[in-house]
Amino acid sequence: MERSTIVRVHEGLHARPATRFVKLAKGFESDVELVKDGKAVSAKSSVKLMLLAVKENQEVTVRANGADAIEAIEALIGYLENPRAGLDDEAESQSPANDVGQQAASAPAAPGGATGLRGVAASEGFAIGPAFAHFPPDIAGQGRVLQAEEIGGEIDRFRAAVSAVQARMDHALAQDSLSAGDRGIVAALRDIAADDSLTSEAETLIKGGNDAISAVITAASTIAADFSAVDDHYLNARADDVHAVGRQICLVLLGQDDFSLENIPEGAILIADDIGAWDLARAPLKRIGGVVCGHGGATSHIAIIARSHGIPAVLGLGGQVNALRTAREVALDGNGGHVIVDPDEATRADFAGRVEAAAKERASLTVFKTVTPKLADGRTIEVAANIGSLEEIEAAQEAGAMGVGLFRTELLFMRHMHLPSEDMQAETYAALAKAFAPYPVIVRTLDIGGDKPIAGIEFPDEENPFLGWRGIRMCLDRPDIFKRQLRALLRAAVHGNIKVMLPMVSDISEIRQTRVLVAECAAELKAEGVPHATFDLGVMIETPAAVLIAPALAKEVAFFSIGTNDLTQYIMAADRLNPTVARLNDVTNPAVMSAIEMTAKAGVDAGIMVGMCGEAAGRPDLIATFVKMGLTELSMSPASIQRAKKAIMAMAAEG
Repeated sequence: MERSTIVRVHEGLHARPATRFVKLAKGFESDVELVKDGKAVSAKSSVKLMLLAVKENQEVTVRANGADAIEAIEALIGYLENPRAGLDDEAESQSPANDVGQQAASAPAAPGGATGLRGVAASEGFAIGPAFAHFPPDIAGQGRVLQAEEIGGEIDRFRAAVSAVQARMDHALAQDSLSAGDRGIVAALRDIAADDSLTSEAETLIKGGNDAISAVITAASTIAADFSAVDDHYLNARADDVHAVGRQICLVLLGQDDFSLENIPEGAILIADDIGAWDLARAPLKRIGGVVCGHGGATSHIAIIARSHGIPAVLGLGGQVNALRTAREVALDGNGGHVIVDPDEATRADFAGRVEAAAKERASLTVFKTVTPKLADGRTIEVAANIGSLEEIEAAQEAGAMGVGLFRTELLFMRHMHLPSEDMQAETYAALAKAFAPYPVIVRTLDIGGDKPIAGIEFPDEENPFLGWRGIRMCLDRPDIFKRQLRALLRAAVHGNIKVMLPMVSDISEIRQTRVLVAECAAELKAEGVPHATFDLGVMIETPAAVLIAPALAKEVAFFSIGTNDLTQYIMAADRLNPTVARLNDVTNPAVMSAIEMTAKAGVDAGIMVGMCGEAAGRPDLIATFVKMGLTELSMSPASIQRAKKAIMAMAAEG
């Protein structure tokens, strides 16, 4: 994993800032390198770093490989982009929180020398307000060995606690006050609470003589560790959910209620080591000015809730969050992952200005929420959202999404500890269709492979999973899984404008085989008397083969959607997860742009819709080029939608 930036450190990484940079890098488990002009050195060696002679305003790349790679890159990039980095040693040496975790090493300077912390930028925006510390006590097991005659009763007590937690969540789901996004999160937590993986593991431990609380803590930790060990940030985020559910079960066993967030003051910054999604979803979110948390990342449920409600959030601070336990006031930058403890007057003025400027920018873009962007020739350009779960619907709607251009179904498969049933999938896809009707919702069929394993599918060991058994290849080989998804999609099509696209297509036969399966599924549903409807079938253009046969593919499908992320790595033969070749993963490379243009021409000539769902679709500097190629649909992160609409309207104004 890597990210490039321009160095803003005053006079560059000379002795003092280089030493600080190395100290910060050493605070992370990951292997970290700094690259300049093609030369890479360890970011944990002061001598090597200084010999790299990094000057102010030079471009460098930070590479990280390991469990905390995301956090490392965020922190180090933040340091490099800070003009005052390395100049605040005196202020820090006087900080009473200087001995907390790695805070001193990772504290970028703030205006006036205020103490700064760096975490993961999880929800954009700026905030400043009174600190509201939320540090409920840890729960510990009784640590006693049960007698044989006690085991039966302890299992009954455990089962009753699980039922009570499920009942609480069912009650929450029945409340009209719960937003659609938060409802999806609570439903996912309830699924974990009811899952055999957790309950069976805990009961096995109780049968072995452990008390119920100890058993739940151990079972939750074991399952959470399995999630954390997988090299996928979505699955890593589920570890927090398992711990949150385990805590709720333990509280019932103890006969206690969790510490409430009901009394949080208006505009306060919520600070915690860990906030369960269950707790946050029930909190008075309109009163919360920002969230700072020791745990969590950009894909955790805490982040999703914060983004959907427009609450700035900085997560993943680790032990640094302890410096905030006694804070009176906190300022946070959710764009850069920057947190200021008890800001001085200069910092307060600075953040007040940022809050005001951000509000003005949001207000200026808000006018584009309801705009339907049209070109001078009358063509409508659909600006849609890329989402991966029902929790993200609200953010997409608030941004003014004209439907969904990419719904990633793999998260539905990965977030559960078993393969999702046809009914569960049908409910999810139907909810999407209803939420965005009459706009289209383009659902990508399961795009999973050995790089992202899921329960219920055994993947072979592969030298390069990106070139292996993934996407449509795996689905066609596993019709038992694929047909369940296709049946669910046919059922959901009754409720709105569902379209379906196939990932990793490289041969026309893959489309034709899919059509046969769709016909089989439709016939089965008809015979069973189950309501269903047809859907448009399209393909993602992300392999060089698909580009080269695009004219033939266009005769077989209803639309194209260009996936620029994978297309770029395959065109450039550069693994996008390999930091040593990351510079080649540039969508603006002439080879990639030529492939996009070839695809667009094939689609336009055939009279089918051509869209784009890669990250490039939201780039204002490229939108005009893509539209001129013939693309009429652009799908992106909800945060980019209003800016994209503005760019398209500017094109129309220019004629």
